[in-house]
Amino acid sequence: MARRFVIKLDPERDAPTLTINYEEALNSQQYAAVTAGGGPVLVVAGAGTGKTRTLVYRVAYLVETGTPPEQIVLLTFTRRASHEMISRASMLLDGRCQHVRGGTFHSFCLGILRQYAPRIGFPNNFTIMDSSDAADVVDVVRTGLNIRKNRRRFPRKRTIQSIISGVRNRDTTLQEYVEAKFPQFVEYIEVIGDINDGYSRYKRSHGLMDYDDLLLHCLFLLEEHEDVRKRVAGGCRHVLVDEYQDTNLSQAALVRAFSSEHTNIMVVGDDAQSIYQFRGADFRNILSFPQQFSKTLTLKLEHNYRSTQRILDLANHVISNARYKFEKKLFTEKVGGELPVLVQAADNRFESRFVAQQILEIRENGLPLNQMAVLFRNGFNSYDLEVELNRCGIPFVKYGGMKLSEAAHIKDVLAHLKVLENPLDAVSWNRILQLLEGVGPKTAQRIIEWMESGPGEAFELDEARFSPRYIDSVRGLFDVLRRVLNQKGSITEQLERIVAYYEPILKRVHYDDHPKRLQDLEHFIGIAESFPDRATLLSSLALDPIELTAIDTDPVQDDEPPLVLSTIHSAKGLEFDTVFLIHALDGILPSSYSVDDSDALDEELRLLYVAVTRAATRLFISYPTLQYRRYEGQYFASPSRFLENIPANLLDEGSIVEEAVSVVEGAPAETEEEIQGLILPPTPTN
Repeated sequence: MARRFVIKLDPERDAPTLTINYEEALNSQQYAAVTAGGGPVLVVAGAGTGKTRTLVYRVAYLVETGTPPEQIVLLTFTRRASHEMISRASMLLDGRCQHVRGGTFHSFCLGILRQYAPRIGFPNNFTIMDSSDAADVVDVVRTGLNIRKNRRRFPRKRTIQSIISGVRNRDTTLQEYVEAKFPQFVEYIEVIGDINDGYSRYKRSHGLMDYDDLLLHCLFLLEEHEDVRKRVAGGCRHVLVDEYQDTNLSQAALVRAFSSEHTNIMVVGDDAQSIYQFRGADFRNILSFPQQFSKTLTLKLEHNYRSTQRILDLANHVISNARYKFEKKLFTEKVGGELPVLVQAADNRFESRFVAQQILEIRENGLPLNQMAVLFRNGFNSYDLEVELNRCGIPFVKYGGMKLSEAAHIKDVLAHLKVLENPLDAVSWNRILQLLEGVGPKTAQRIIEWMESGPGEAFELDEARFSPRYIDSVRGLFDVLRRVLNQKGSITEQLERIVAYYEPILKRVHYDDHPKRLQDLEHFIGIAESFPDRATLLSSLALDPIELTAIDTDPVQDDEPPLVLSTIHSAKGLEFDTVFLIHALDGILPSSYSVDDSDALDEELRLLYVAVTRAATRLFISYPTLQYRRYEGQYFASPSRFLENIPANLLDEGSIVEEAVSVVEGAPAETEEEIQGLILPPTPTN
């Protein structure tokens, strides 16, 4: 082993002249992180504490103190994030910062592989496949294995590709992963394993790599070829990593490899915001960092610049219940403000009306809609609220999940309702006919033309005109529609009959994720219960254009930025003045799938923490007590277990009552405002 000689610095001669007053520009905790010496440094950065600012100043500080910028590596999870940080560092200092090597893990690994790919059996000009390309290769391999086409429940190519990727990004086996995530395909584990083997061989023989390969092959290269590791790591004088809590096992191993020569590694992240386990992120990477790197200096950023202290007090209390965590306590100079409030609503309709009314009142007091957000655990949790927002003319944009009218399975069921309401609706007929086996676009068009030209009764079938290949399925469809039409039951009863008919079609058409889609349909039936009839439901949903994915109502005023609706996952990193967290129910937050898994339950708790810390000034958490479940009807739901036993000085309680109507003409209506605190006016009727 080569001997190393260390030259001692002469403070008078070697001290750099700094052009930035770092101590004045930063708070004491940020300053400690920015000016930390060499070696491993872990910066635990709480929500809203200036994590990005700290990294930007760290880059500038390293360059100012003599580190060649091309020997600084800044790894992020998006190209935009690295570009923004390097640009800000350049404006802060000078153009030298533009030479910092910033980028995503994938792009950095790609640069290494382009140089050294032949060392692991790939050409330098290998092709990178996106997820769609990868799924197509999986399909080619599956076809080559001669898997019988009559295996109806065999997973689709995209599902197989997702399974392969999921296993490669986690410390698990194929058996364990399929049993946990895709139990309906357990019987095909051996075949999926064969496809995985064939997929790997196909990629190597054709010079192909998918996104996972960029990480895994780079890691293999560095582990198996010492000379390459030394050369790569030798050029990484300082390694900086953003959002370290979101790294998977491969990315954590790559960080160790990149920093293995100089051992100057700084990772920044927040264990309390690790919420992407479904993507392969492992929160244990940040928790175990001090054990992975000896003599780690652990620093904390706790001075929050976003929220009031009352919101932070609730956030601190929530995360204190996590089993595994770094101890930290967020604080701010923003004292006072409104106490967060937990609002109990009778049902979905009352919760949606409460949220819409509060939004309108807050907007009337001068806060723009785009500084308010409604957050939820799952995309379908906002369906009922979307209907209410449309009814009130409140424009909104939705991130994460689909809007009600965009989900294919919801559109399928709605198409059945539409032909019941209007048997001449050719567009809806075309949709539901093509759900039948043996019926394609041409056949569907012939059936529609026959219905349009014939004088017969609606949903009556002239069997002589149709092929025996699909006559039974068309007859079954007409029979269901006729029964629903003659049943004249409630909208809920009509939907239940249609969904019962549609369920086997759903399993055939969308069978890889049909349990989740069935859950969506249950929620949809519950929403429909508040509508008096089929026509009213369809008219209300027509306010939500099914072809748009952004603003889906006319603005209250010209060019008004819309309200934000978002899943909690999609809202991470964002901030709003006012936040509404809806459907805070046990079984939703936390998810019913997590209650038997302590690690998953902890992640659900972190989701609540992320939601709470998005709010700057006002925070409303609400839940409906009455819910709907298919085959069981209505049932009483419980608020999230995470909200139990929270002290009254941290979380206020509120309930909703309808405004009383005076029985004496001209007399003021009595209200329970001082008792209940939250009042809803009666819903106007047209």
